[in-house]
Amino acid sequence: MRKKIVAGNWKMNGTRKQANALIEAIKNGANNLSSSEIILLPSFVYLPEAQNLLANTQIAWGAQNLYLGDAGAFTGEISGAMLTDFGCRYVLVGHSERRALFHEDLNLVAAKFKAAQHAKLIPILCVGETLTEHQQGQTENIIKQQLASVIEAASIDAFRQAVIAYEPVWAIGTGLTATPEQAQTVHALIREQLAQHDADIAQRTRILYGGSVKADNAQGLFAMPDIDGGLVGGASLDAASFLAICQAAV
Repeated sequence: MRKKIVAGNWKMNGTRKQANALIEAIKNGANNLSSSEIILLPSFVYLPEAQNLLANTQIAWGAQNLYLGDAGAFTGEISGAMLTDFGCRYVLVGHSERRALFHEDLNLVAAKFKAAQHAKLIPILCVGETLTEHQQGQTENIIKQQLASVIEAASIDAFRQAVIAYEPVWAIGTGLTATPEQAQTVHALIREQLAQHDADIAQRTRILYGGSVKADNAQGLFAMPDIDGGLVGGASLDAASFLAICQAAV
């Protein structure tokens, strides 16, 4: 049975004081939630807080992005080796905001996936379609393309140490929502695409839902057979809301 994951993506939010308080509150509230895996993904500058406060706890931490190289003249970038130096276990790759706002294409996302694994990090590969693509009925094609580019570059075997997160971009901050059944359909598609290469890997890979997960919809989403937890945005900035989502994954 796949162990559920609830990952909190803080994006570019918070102060050092807020980060400390949020981590402490989540840590203190997560004592009875060991049946699922909790991951916090703060901004780069708050990784020291995560490492200091979460060491020797059941909560893992990671980063929201990484660069391809190990070191070098890449001003403003962060390498996978630097992330592991701060105890990171996970890193997001191909988040919809990175694809849309920072123009990360299929090849770059695949290269970052490989760079993460080279640094002994577990990539959380984000896939998903925009509102326009959704309205044009392109969901299946987009998902297949995003998965295929990584499988081709890194091999299907790389998914033995990877997580996938489905982000219906059209359901994030638009007022539109994906029902648990809609989300399940795409999660099943993702698992089917993996199974075409390796059935065992397909069954083992954890696939998270990342379309505005909140305390009031988490239980319905997590009850779906192919939804293995959530990649949580705004609700992860409030300890009570995030812990309620974590409770739904138990």
